[in-house]
Amino acid sequence: MASVTLLKTKGLTRHFGGLKAVNEVDFEIREGEIRALIGPNGAGKTTFVSLLSGRIAPSAGSIEFLGRDITKDPAHKRVRDGIAYTFQITSIYPGLTAFENVALSVQSAQRRAPKPAGLSARDLLHRKTRDALERVGLGERAGDLAGTMSYGHQRLLEVAMGLALEPRLLILDEPTQGLSDGEIENFCALVKEIARSATVLLIEHNMPVVMQLADSITVLDHGELLANGTPEEIRANKTVQAVYLGAD
Repeated sequence: MASVTLLKTKGLTRHFGGLKAVNEVDFEIREGEIRALIGPNGAGKTTFVSLLSGRIAPSAGSIEFLGRDITKDPAHKRVRDGIAYTFQITSIYPGLTAFENVALSVQSAQRRAPKPAGLSARDLLHRKTRDALERVGLGERAGDLAGTMSYGHQRLLEVAMGLALEPRLLILDEPTQGLSDGEIENFCALVKEIARSATVLLIEHNMPVVMQLADSITVLDHGELLANGTPEEIRANKTVQAVYLGAD
């Protein structure tokens, strides 16, 4: 595992009125790792990653990405800098085909990357879009309208859209929700392949998936950091068992 710190937070906080959704969380993820973020419903996981991606602003605290303070950067700038976030609820364009959805992400990535010599922008767009769809197993569904696809396939399409952005950090929020057992197995293989070129932050309730994929795990509870550790350490943690794992 690489030792470079990719992203870190210090005292990251978000309050909604009297609700402490995220409260003074210090967090660090290193380049090249697969980190899982787990916790009970209402633990603050989605609020936390929404803070990381810039979808909402913190009440207090700071966020650094590759050593630069991005706390006040808007979401679109964080995407350009290399942070991609697939939502817990699908955020596809239902009236466009799968190909067209992914092509929009490819176009966004192309704006910040030099074009290889000898390849037209159109050819590059087509190739990268097809590659992203093939990686998630949707190559044969490129022409399908996104809105007519099954929920599980829509989740995979959203992952393809995230991959097409060529991120340094890919945040996956409940990606196996709606997937069949066979699709989950393929997804796990995909995440391992993604981790060769990007860091992955995985928010997931499926504990067998978490234990199979994660290099390390962070546990949140009531908006606060409860534990960090390897899968083995988290599985053996009595506090985590009482708060979360023991309830499964």
